[in-house]
Amino acid sequence: MLDDLAAGQIGFGTVWLLGVSMGLTACTVTCLPFMGTWALGRASGTAEAFRHALVFLAGRVLTYTALAASAGLAGLGLAKALGGTWGNALIGGASIAAGLWLLVRSRRPGCAPKAPAVQPLRFRGKADAAPPFALGAALALTPCTPLASLLALAAQSGSALNGAGYGLAFGLGAAMTPILILVPLAGRLGRELRCGRPWLSRWLVWAAAAVLILLGLRRLLA
Repeated sequence: MLDDLAAGQIGFGTVWLLGVSMGLTACTVTCLPFMGTWALGRASGTAEAFRHALVFLAGRVLTYTALAASAGLAGLGLAKALGGTWGNALIGGASIAAGLWLLVRSRRPGCAPKAPAVQPLRFRGKADAAPPFALGAALALTPCTPLASLLALAAQSGSALNGAGYGLAFGLGAAMTPILILVPLAGRLGRELRCGRPWLSRWLVWAAAAVLILLGLRRLLA
């Protein structure tokens, strides 16, 4: 199938299936350490973690679409550039930024007498969805055979519009991933760990932030 992709002989449906195959396997393995750590550190619960997982996947779909559209115009040079240092640099930067965001944006609530003990830390505003989006957009740059095949097909099309269509189909397929289940479970686990243990909240945030920063540094040094 990959040979047919490179030859430009496969349509949007098969590209979608290629994305599904990646979303069910490599995407989960690559992305869960980042998004699972984010949701666990925030102890966000099921609803927020699911929303952040959707935002994360939206970032991936957008990047796949933009990359394939660019490949339709620029050719295979873009696929080769993915193997360079700038892809890992963007992933590392996004991960480090997410870790720092956890540290900076968390705060202790006021001393309201009836404040529930399960929420000793809070996060401010809908802007907290920005790190998951950035992580999704950056992790879509991870070099792999399916992505290289997608870009080869887009380059064969010779059109930014056709390339964008292939990228969108691939991204929507890759969005069919266990991430949508596993990330909310990580958020719920964080909340359960925190329940009745207000002292644990700060440690969870610090530990999750440290893991994200270390993951980012590892990418930067790769």
